[in-house]
Amino acid sequence: MHSLLLLNGGIGARVGAGQPKQLLKVRGIPILVYSLVAVDRIESVTQIVLNYPPGWKEAVEEILEAYAIRTPVTLVEAGDTRHASVAAMLPHCENDHVIVHEAARPLATEEDFERLIASEYENVSLMQPIAFTVAPVDPATREVTGSLERDRLRNVQLPQKFNKTHLARAHAFASDRGEVFTEDATLVAVAGYPVHFIDGTDRNFKVTTPIDVRLATYLLQSEEAEDE
Repeated sequence: MHSLLLLNGGIGARVGAGQPKQLLKVRGIPILVYSLVAVDRIESVTQIVLNYPPGWKEAVEEILEAYAIRTPVTLVEAGDTRHASVAAMLPHCENDHVIVHEAARPLATEEDFERLIASEYENVSLMQPIAFTVAPVDPATREVTGSLERDRLRNVQLPQKFNKTHLARAHAFASDRGEVFTEDATLVAVAGYPVHFIDGTDRNFKVTTPIDVRLATYLLQSEEAEDE
C-alpha cells in the first residue's frame, strides 16, 4: 500500500493571480483536483497527505468536499520551503511506500502513477531526456565554466516513489548537513540510497507561469475533445 504525499503549499507568486496557483481553475476545475482525482481511483493508494498554504486550509477542505475525494486525506500546513514541507508531511504517512507529487502538475495521469507503482525499484522517479543544451556557469561573472553531457542528464519530473524509511533518513541526512534540496530523487541519491528513473512525458510539466496555465488549459481541452 502507498501514501500519496501531495505538495500543495505554494503561493504561486509567478502566476500573479492573488491566490495559490493550485486553486486556480482550468476548465472550471481547480488545478489541485486533477491530481486528487487521478490518484483517488488507484486502490493501492490508501492515504493522501496534503499540505496547504497558511491561511488556505478552509478553501482546500471545501475542494475536498465538493469533489467527493474518497481516499482519506490528512491535512498539514506547508513549511517555508518545498524541502521543509516534505519533511513535515512524512511523519503523517501511514504506509511504508510513499509517492511524492505536486498539485502544480495537473497533467500527470492515472497511468503515470500506475507505472510508477508497478516499477520494480523502491526509489524511482519519472524523468525526461533534456532536448536542449545546458552549460555550467558562474552567475557572478556570467562566465561559462565548462560543458555537460546532455545524454547523462535528465529533467526530473514527478510523481516519484520512495521507501519511506529511505526518504526519512535522507531528510535527516540533509538536516544534519544544513542542506536544502529542491526535489527528493536527488536528495535520496545524495544520501546514499539507489534511485532509478522511468521515462516520463513532455505533457507532464509544472504549471508555474500564466503561459503554463494557458497551455494546460489547451491540452486538457484538446484531450477532452478527442475523447468525445
